[in-house]
Amino acid sequence: MALLVLAEHEGGALKPATLNTVAAAQKIGADIHVLVAGENCAAVAAAAAKISGIAKVLVADAALYAHALAEPLATLIVGLAGGYGHILAPATAIGKNVMPRVAALLDVAQISEIVAVVAADTFVRPIYAGNALATVQSKDAIKVITVRATGFEAAALDGAATIETIAAATDPALSAFVGQELSKSERPELTSARIIISGGRGMQSGDNFPLLEAVADKLGAAVGASRAAVDAGFVANDLQVGQTGKIVAPDLYIAVGISGAIQHLAGMKDSKVIVAINKDEEAPIFQVADYGLVADLFKAIPELTAALDKK
Repeated sequence: MALLVLAEHEGGALKPATLNTVAAAQKIGADIHVLVAGENCAAVAAAAAKISGIAKVLVADAALYAHALAEPLATLIVGLAGGYGHILAPATAIGKNVMPRVAALLDVAQISEIVAVVAADTFVRPIYAGNALATVQSKDAIKVITVRATGFEAAALDGAATIETIAAATDPALSAFVGQELSKSERPELTSARIIISGGRGMQSGDNFPLLEAVADKLGAAVGASRAAVDAGFVANDLQVGQTGKIVAPDLYIAVGISGAIQHLAGMKDSKVIVAINKDEEAPIFQVADYGLVADLFKAIPELTAALDKK
């Protein structure tokens, strides 16, 4: 049977995690459809149609889907589910909000955050904060899956799928959008940044995070933080990297003053190159780091900034 991928988008642009989710779907089967639900989302549908390997893009354009509320989106997906053997979404805030409801309405088990596909009914997912990988098999007729984007390379953008408009589903009227506060930054988003520099408890205070921001601005990097730094109130929680924060896998991850607790490692250990700066040579972060510097960060970071100024 065909596979359905829920596209995630914001501000009229397709979010990168959708491409990784399509790549996961391609390892399951070939007949892949993408669902774009939103308001005034023609540009998103056009972008989705360019994803390699996509046969069809289904577009539900209605005010009902403007804010990706779980209840109306789940109702729409369940109405389409009969034609699909697999329904996939990125394991993002939206995917984690919508897909459990879809699974419940279909009375099937959800398979969460897969990082590999063994067969059409068998998948690999991390457990115990990423310290172990479980291979799970589902016998459900419809498999509801969230995909950890860092586990799959992004699908290419050289396709030419057909676009089909579908009717909006009935609004279950179980929730209503009240408002949102968006953080704005000139830096890349954490989950899509190629370079990330993160600070931990060793930063001692939020007043010291500008040291990392200076490096980030020179490298075109995003700024992150450990849970310890967030819990201490150094920075806002939208910067948290880890099991209960954001899962990232940039080309370069620089961990500054981060001890390397399991919770944090679960969110960044798939990074291609990891650099750790910590004055404690016994810190667990050095066990996963490709490069480690045992030094006082308050001396090392200014020296790094000065060296970047010379380039």
